[in-house]
Amino acid sequence: MSRNLTSLSSRKGLSDNLFERLGELSEKEGTPTREELRQLAEEFLMGPASLYGTASFYDFTRPENKGKQVYVCNGTACRLAGTQDGLKTELLRHFKEEEIGEMCCLGRCHENAAFQYRGRNYSGPAIGQWERIEKQGHQNGRDRYAVQSLGRPLLTAAMPAIEGCRYAIGRMLKGQPEDVIAAVERSRLRGRGGAGFPIAVKMQACREAPAGQKFIVCNADEGDPGSYSDRYLLEERPLPVLLGMLIAGYAVGAETGILYIRAEYPESVTAISQAIGTLQAAGLAGEDIMHSGFSFDFKIIKARGAYICGEETALLASIEGQRPEVRVRPPFPAREGLFGKPTLVNNVETLANLFYILEKGGEAFASIGTEQSAGTKLLSLDSAFRRPGVYEVPMGTPLSAVVDELGGGFRKPVKALHIGGPLGGLVPAPKIPELTVDFESFAEHGFLLGHASAVGIPASYPMIAYLEHLFAFTAHESCGKCFPCRLGSKRGEEMLRKAQAEGYRIDRGLFDDLLDTLEQGSLCGLGGGMPLPVRNALQYFGEELKPYFAEQKAAVQ
Repeated sequence: MSRNLTSLSSRKGLSDNLFERLGELSEKEGTPTREELRQLAEEFLMGPASLYGTASFYDFTRPENKGKQVYVCNGTACRLAGTQDGLKTELLRHFKEEEIGEMCCLGRCHENAAFQYRGRNYSGPAIGQWERIEKQGHQNGRDRYAVQSLGRPLLTAAMPAIEGCRYAIGRMLKGQPEDVIAAVERSRLRGRGGAGFPIAVKMQACREAPAGQKFIVCNADEGDPGSYSDRYLLEERPLPVLLGMLIAGYAVGAETGILYIRAEYPESVTAISQAIGTLQAAGLAGEDIMHSGFSFDFKIIKARGAYICGEETALLASIEGQRPEVRVRPPFPAREGLFGKPTLVNNVETLANLFYILEKGGEAFASIGTEQSAGTKLLSLDSAFRRPGVYEVPMGTPLSAVVDELGGGFRKPVKALHIGGPLGGLVPAPKIPELTVDFESFAEHGFLLGHASAVGIPASYPMIAYLEHLFAFTAHESCGKCFPCRLGSKRGEEMLRKAQAEGYRIDRGLFDDLLDTLEQGSLCGLGGGMPLPVRNALQYFGEELKPYFAEQKAAVQ
């Protein structure tokens, strides 16, 4: 982290944002020119090398992006579905090889064959309608997938009417900010982005931080391949998301809310923009809301393609226009975050729960789920299921009920579910009946619930190839700040590739040392979390992986 660069970026802040300027310069050709970077650096009083380091990091601003016209999804769900080679063959009828780029992931995991063209997403049968896409900007319709809840719906319930929103927010504004934090504390709401940290603790820390300016940041960079539950909320239930940010702002004393939305979700940007307009028209955003003296403005930041920006400190560095490297903590963002100011960062699903807590009370939320994992959880099921879609279940629901009752079982034999993205638990099919959807059950069995996306690994897909994919993904997405992640992920990818292509046998002791180094030495959850699914695979698919590892010799006594 460079406090000097943070200070220089904060001079213009959000009104003339450095990161947005870099993105805008990339939109015409795919990457800014060196002269454009030099001029921008001069304007912001920075060295050109700093801005080049930033621009060369993101998938959609780096020099390699120049001239790209269409992007094929290379996410895990599409890869496992086997749709992308045929899709690319079709696209080669309309584009040159060098005009076709890649994105990860477009959130079309329910039907695959996903690609982005002219800032719009397409999937499923859309490639067969190319003439309509080219001439009319056909959007494949609004993509459809199953949405269902078990028990009382919280997040999948009908979007609240605007008058109901006004009543609830008006009642909140007549009370004290401490009342909001107390209600959230009673709710026992834990972060839904993966870590499961109690949100009331973060809110209290941010409220107590001394500063004249504070920020609420909605982490809408849902980058876990296989996940699209946040996209569902942004596009189909945007008001609870925005109102959750407003509620959090009132609680901690922040008057600015920033939504950092990934470039792979253009429809989400449109939906959120329209919803902000709705709140402004209703007097629920802007200056002096409902004559209470409290003001709150929203700002959308379009991300530019970097999985690491799902990590909160990298996300904040990104908004500042710096290379999105993970920052050492402490200080935590609640004390020193965006532009050095106290910042509350939470993901979409976490913030969307706050409106229910405001309306119904913390006790009502806590009465759902389990003692330690309160409330409901959204799960997104990929195309391996007969009924792929977004499902809301009370915490503590048997995972088998999600798979069999909601998802309808599998379309074809599946040997494992990778749940919670690339850093989540790799659950062998026979273990599904033993798990319930909550943080504790997954941890007790050696897995991680994470974001709760579920990607089915076909029985026919080699596990060794899947592990190589995980290492390659980590190597591509690493911010490069720490050696264990930056180097270890690449060395793991190389070993697994050699084992498949050259008859090379991996030294198991060396491989275990690599996993230990990644887990213990990495600065954040990318390098530190990736060993978990790899170890799950080694534990439960040892026989399948045995031919790729050298036999371990017994220790000499």
